[in-house]
Amino acid sequence: MDALTALSPLDGRYRPKTQDLRPHFSEAALIRRRVEVEVEWLIALSQEPQIPLPALDSALADKLRRLYRDWDLSLASRVKAIEATTNHDVKAVEYLLGEELEKLGQGSLKPWVHFACTSEDINNLCHGLMMRDAVQQCLVPVMQDLLTKLEALAQTHRAAAMMSRTHGQPASPTTMGKELQNVAERFKRQLAQVRAQQYLGKINGAVGNFNAHVVAFPEVDWKAFARRFVESLGLTYNPHSTQIEPHDAMAECFHGFCRFNQILLDFNRDLWGYISNDYFTQIPVAGEVGSSTMPHKVNPIDFENSEGNLGLANALFEHLAGKLPVSRWQRDLTDSTVIRNMGVAFGYSLLAYQSTLKGLGKLKLNEAKLKADLDANWALLGEALQTVMRKHQVPGAYEKLKELTRGKAIDAASLQAFVQGLEIPQADKDRLMALSPASYLGYAQDL
Repeated sequence: MDALTALSPLDGRYRPKTQDLRPHFSEAALIRRRVEVEVEWLIALSQEPQIPLPALDSALADKLRRLYRDWDLSLASRVKAIEATTNHDVKAVEYLLGEELEKLGQGSLKPWVHFACTSEDINNLCHGLMMRDAVQQCLVPVMQDLLTKLEALAQTHRAAAMMSRTHGQPASPTTMGKELQNVAERFKRQLAQVRAQQYLGKINGAVGNFNAHVVAFPEVDWKAFARRFVESLGLTYNPHSTQIEPHDAMAECFHGFCRFNQILLDFNRDLWGYISNDYFTQIPVAGEVGSSTMPHKVNPIDFENSEGNLGLANALFEHLAGKLPVSRWQRDLTDSTVIRNMGVAFGYSLLAYQSTLKGLGKLKLNEAKLKADLDANWALLGEALQTVMRKHQVPGAYEKLKELTRGKAIDAASLQAFVQGLEIPQADKDRLMALSPASYLGYAQDL
């Protein structure tokens, strides 16, 4: 496929940036996972003493496992060719394995492929494995990179005093490092939950009751057998389901990413604003152009791109999380086409994380601008003065500072003159006289 003719930008314009997700969420990846689950189910059946299936020796088991471990796209192509006739994707995988068993001289094992399984027994395990590995191998490392980069910037700028803005208006001073650490702490909490996410799986037949299993081999403890099998894949066993595993854990995962993404979107907008206010400048990249007509421009495009991609990702995550746990009675097919798009949501998330990381690498703090804004806003100390006045029960403390400062230009001299006229202990008066907007920081540096 030519990237220029791709319908989705994930496989077109952004193809190099999302390629790590293809081994997890592509059509071929799903087929490979189906082969894996079917092979492992066959091997597990052969190892159950009460099932009259010859145990697969290690050599044969290894040959079967090589089908998915040494994955060849020609197998995926063969499955698609079979599916063109069956019009059923999981049945096509069963027939493929039958062909492979014939090639190995093991045609007698064909009836045991997909034994007592419904398609969703295979699919739900595949989806769990796909999500688990993609999240742990592709998404979490980049999310951790974001957290690590942000914490490093917070430490670097921990003492960089800056004016806050609440409602967009000048507010009590903080430090740039403390504001960055606020976001880092939010990331940290959400990332811990993503890391702790469970991926559930079931393999209990057509409506979740082991009906066919019990009829065929009533002497087998199928509930214990199914638990062992699901857990052997590294998934968490769900003993209660209809034909489909209900996808609640998938919704939890999607919502976890929504929360992380929403925090990042908020952060992108804040950085965009800091750049617009010249609190950060951006280091130009040689050869890049910021405007087709205005050559001076260095735009915050990385944070804008990240914001846009996060919006797309979360729209999909919200739909996936809302749709997948809902199914009519014991099963309907509305989840089937929807679930194929989970890789798209993760793809836009990955793009967003990469964009923000790239943007963070271009930032340079403009400490002169931070200082200039603080020096121009001595009224910020009104909070400190009226709080100390309250401490000493000066009548109308808040109202007096409101009259002095609200909507007015206040400089150091006028504020200090006000302090000199206060009837408060000298120690507190001296402390207020020594205060400046740049030093009025509370515990910001420690935090």
